[in-house]
Amino acid sequence: MEAFHGRCIETLKAMVQAWPFVHLPLGDLIDMPHVGPLQAVLEALDVLFAQKVQSRRCKLRVLDLRDTGQNFWSMWSGASTHGCSSSRMAQVAEHRSMTKQPSAPFKVFIDLCLKKSTLDNFLTYLLRWVEQRKVFIHLCCKKLKIFSTPMENIMKVLSMVRLDCIQEVEVNGVWHLSTLAMFASFFGEMSNVQRLFLSHIHLSAFEKQEQRHVQITSQFLRLLHRRDLQLESPSFLEGCLDQMLRCLMTTLDNLSITNFQLTESDWIHLSQCPNISQLKGLDLSGVRLTDFSPELLHILLEKVADTLQEPDLSQCGIMDSQLEAILPALSSCSQLRSFSLCGNLLSMAVMEKMLRHTVGLPCLSQELYPAPQESYCPQGVPLEGRLAQLQAELFEILRDLGWPKTIWLSLSPCPHYGDDICSHIEPVIYCCNTHV
Repeated sequence: MEAFHGRCIETLKAMVQAWPFVHLPLGDLIDMPHVGPLQAVLEALDVLFAQKVQSRRCKLRVLDLRDTGQNFWSMWSGASTHGCSSSRMAQVAEHRSMTKQPSAPFKVFIDLCLKKSTLDNFLTYLLRWVEQRKVFIHLCCKKLKIFSTPMENIMKVLSMVRLDCIQEVEVNGVWHLSTLAMFASFFGEMSNVQRLFLSHIHLSAFEKQEQRHVQITSQFLRLLHRRDLQLESPSFLEGCLDQMLRCLMTTLDNLSITNFQLTESDWIHLSQCPNISQLKGLDLSGVRLTDFSPELLHILLEKVADTLQEPDLSQCGIMDSQLEAILPALSSCSQLRSFSLCGNLLSMAVMEKMLRHTVGLPCLSQELYPAPQESYCPQGVPLEGRLAQLQAELFEILRDLGWPKTIWLSLSPCPHYGDDICSHIEPVIYCCNTHV
């Protein structure tokens, strides 16, 4: 740690060459914008690679440049009183010798986040070093994030990465779907993707006319071999969600479709899709339900009642009648751990019904509600002192139920607070032993 912080280049080189374990995790020590320490580490590795006869002490096979947690080196060195996890220690103390696996490639792990117009010096230097040694160096990436980055840079980076190592892909940028299609050849080699997140991908008039969006979307979803699909503002799926759902290859654990207007047809196919029958997480925040019949949502919740743990219905425009309609299905979700109804317009009366219906759920530990509509004046501005009164009433309801719990109240977006509803939450805490 002192060698890195002091930029003691020669000391770093010597320590890398003498490292006695298989795994060297440096992600917390190397300062990414600066090339100097990285250059020292890679030069030390070159010395090891050049040795015709490997030292018996030398077992190093993995250079890890990912973030392992800010306290890792402090804990491992004894500078912290907190214990290091056994799994992390096992990674560092693994004792497979280099001489027993002479043909095994040397692996360099890094998480990639491409979000600038040009590649930074750190990544440029690393890619050049890997390219010159690609016969025996594998550049591995498990988490890939792509923002509005020039296609040339994206192609350059992906051509250097072992694509079958990638497990999480996030594409977040104001792109047309045809731009996304340019990744098809790369995504075809990502055989272990478990989480796919697409955000703000738009459909051009030509793409909509030619119906190319279904073909392109299917290419992506066939990569999803595991459990997690997140779609934010997926305008390219309007009216054709059923075609996307048919492309799912496995049963999902988590499904997120946010800030999007689902049609009645979309809801029907969503509630009938066999690959969502075991959902644990369902995020529909920002999906407007104000003028929507809640029957199909009720069906969907019933379908996943045995597995659902974390539904998010924030900012859906839900009103009293709609919540009452789905309340029986929601309260039958026996594995429920948390839920959010923030940003909706609900009365004190219907919130009390919600509390009474969910009081016996054994796993439920976090409930996020909007402040009752009685907290606001007709113009939507919070009434001074009114929220405190309602909190006291809610506390009395919880005490009447006799079930210890904490609920959170969030002020909905309003002229006074702006659009951020999560920054203004207040707890109502009831404990059976309290004398308040």
